[in-house]
Amino acid sequence: MLGSEAHFGQMECLKLVASPRFGDKRLGYLGIMLLLDESQEVLTLVTNSLKNDMNHANMYVVGLALCTFADIASEEMSRDLANEIEKLLGSSNTYIRKKAALCALRVVKKVPDLADHFVTKAKNLLADRNHGVLLTAITLVIEMVQTDTACLEEFRNAVPLLVRHLKSLVTTGYSPEHDVSGLTDPFLQVKILRLLRLLGKGDVQASETMNDILAQVATNTDSTKNVGNSILYETVMTVLEIEADSGLRVMAINILGKFLGNRDNNIRYVALNTLNKVVSIDTNAVQRHRNIILDCLRDGDISIRRRALELSYALINENNVRVLIRELLAFLEVADDEFKLGMTTQICLAAERFAPNKRWHIDSVLRVLKLAGNFVREEILSSFIRLVAHTPELQGYTASKLYNALRADISQESLTLAATWIIGEYSEILLEQGLVDEDQPKPVSDAELVDLLISVLDSPYANYLTRQFVLTAITKISSRPTTSATQQERIQTLLASYTTSPELEIQQRAVEFASLFTLGDLRSGVLERMPPPELKATVMGVVSENKPVGSVQPSKDGDLLGDDLSSTGPAAAVNGAAAVAQSNKDLLAEIFGSSGASSSTPTAQAPRTTAQDILSLFDSTPTSPVATQPTSIPSTSAAAAAPARPAVTSPPQPAQPRLVSYPAYDKNGLRISLTPQPRQPGVVDIQVRFQVSGGVPASDINFQAAVPKSQQLQIWPISNPAVQPGAVETLNMRVTAPVGANVRLRLRLSYSLGGSAFQDQVDFAGFPPGITGGGS
Repeated sequence: MLGSEAHFGQMECLKLVASPRFGDKRLGYLGIMLLLDESQEVLTLVTNSLKNDMNHANMYVVGLALCTFADIASEEMSRDLANEIEKLLGSSNTYIRKKAALCALRVVKKVPDLADHFVTKAKNLLADRNHGVLLTAITLVIEMVQTDTACLEEFRNAVPLLVRHLKSLVTTGYSPEHDVSGLTDPFLQVKILRLLRLLGKGDVQASETMNDILAQVATNTDSTKNVGNSILYETVMTVLEIEADSGLRVMAINILGKFLGNRDNNIRYVALNTLNKVVSIDTNAVQRHRNIILDCLRDGDISIRRRALELSYALINENNVRVLIRELLAFLEVADDEFKLGMTTQICLAAERFAPNKRWHIDSVLRVLKLAGNFVREEILSSFIRLVAHTPELQGYTASKLYNALRADISQESLTLAATWIIGEYSEILLEQGLVDEDQPKPVSDAELVDLLISVLDSPYANYLTRQFVLTAITKISSRPTTSATQQERIQTLLASYTTSPELEIQQRAVEFASLFTLGDLRSGVLERMPPPELKATVMGVVSENKPVGSVQPSKDGDLLGDDLSSTGPAAAVNGAAAVAQSNKDLLAEIFGSSGASSSTPTAQAPRTTAQDILSLFDSTPTSPVATQPTSIPSTSAAAAAPARPAVTSPPQPAQPRLVSYPAYDKNGLRISLTPQPRQPGVVDIQVRFQVSGGVPASDINFQAAVPKSQQLQIWPISNPAVQPGAVETLNMRVTAPVGANVRLRLRLSYSLGGSAFQDQVDFAGFPPGITGGGS
């Protein structure tokens, strides 16, 4: 019927079932199984016929009733006939017992509460010698122990019995009745192993009882046939689930390693999938099969390549990072495009975590940019730039590498962006040192640098973002003392040509950069080298660690990832790097200005800087330094003090305004206040504070917020969903809105207090106008 409902023949089937003839009953029950399902109302009329036939003297009639029940029984029918099923489980006829066990399985699935009715009978069935009865009984017990944990404890005592059954199957000779490809009843062996897995999980005593037989199955089962492989796979899964000893676990992982050498792709896929799950349990045992896992990266089956790739990521550690990254980079060169985005992220993440030195780390990321520059996430690119900025010893080396790479290929977007940024920022180092990655340093002229960047600008691969980077880079190059007057004039002319660009952002940059040439000496202050960007946690983690710099001399064979990149220089510790690795709460505290490093002591009068001179050109009177006021928000954690930067790179800081809290909610003993802090025009950080007014704590706080469609909201988790009396818990939000717009919030919260659950919704518009900027 292909799933369609049938409204015909139903009553005729009921009449046939009521007939005393076996042929009529068989036809009637077959029709009922085809034409009815458990949602049909007519099914209630079948219950009585089933009950009568279950008590019939003819075992085949009883079998018909049991087959029909197992196929169409509803929850109501299961409750009505559960006692009949339980009675038939004790039948002396094996034909009836095995069918009754499957009916009991249907009852347990439909009405889990009735599982305890069958515990005693199921225990008796586990001692049955008939393979069919034993198979159905184990299937029933598996369902019972998965449904009810009480049943799990009941059946743990049956472990020795199951072990005896399994041992009998493994050691018995040829049995024509149960032989499948030379193995005795592999279906029953698999079922027993699955039940042992459930019974041994989390139980040391039960696991010890089955250790020997599992080792025996693993060593005696023929792995040349698919039937044997299915038994070995179940054995491996059982060993890995139970509390097995380490030797047995290693044996199980070795079996999976053997599967990887199988010609059958299905078996290899299963092995890789299972190793992915267990690599965190015993990494060293999986590491022994690293070479064959890497060989799977060259397999013709894409699903096997994908699983091998995932497993390769999990195997990377400090000891093998060089070898594995080299293999992954070789695969990246020939990988399908769908793999490349994930691979570039994982390779760079592994290089960040396990790099032996910064030179090797930079070389690895450079190789990624060359091979798959169009498939690199923005976070990876910014992380790489921060790494180079914090490693002054390798800035000339990196600029040289990127210069040569960009000359060879301008089609990789991320490579182009990284090279443009670094060449523009560190052009004077490149011009002074030359190309240091050659055997003999080769000089490079400012004209060659400008020619390269202009070729990028004019290339068909250049896009909106690339043009922005190039204009900024050549403007910076023009301000360096190593750049000749001829090239400065050339750059000035180029910028002037883009002042009429139809792309607004490009036009604006060109106009602003061209106007800098009228500032004389002040231009060098505006365009001086940027200070190293602030270290922060991203998808890559903290981008700079206290790792050795590595050799800055080029390798002899030009291999980016060769062993000649070992550390030969002193350890280069980045100032403040140790203080950066803080929790997310510390980062948020720093974002919202609640740093414990604030002080109320006045600062010394700073000398007048170039940046102040520039500000004076625009009639912006620089504010004199004043005492930093501590914020009114208590600090949740002390944020690390950032290293001092040259005064010329940033304007003097105005006085920190005192932050004001606005009450948003005060009901049922729970108080919520909002403290806004404008971050920049159009962006407001808001700290939400939770307090209880009485002596009863609030728990299970679930806080949600929404803003109008014209605004955007970013929200972080609450510091603790339970608020104790006298404590203050916080939650941070960031609202992005049009400049000058009022911030309006809709707050929805639920919480428990004093044993009662509360839900509420509040519309908040209590912030003062102009909080998003744009006011006078």
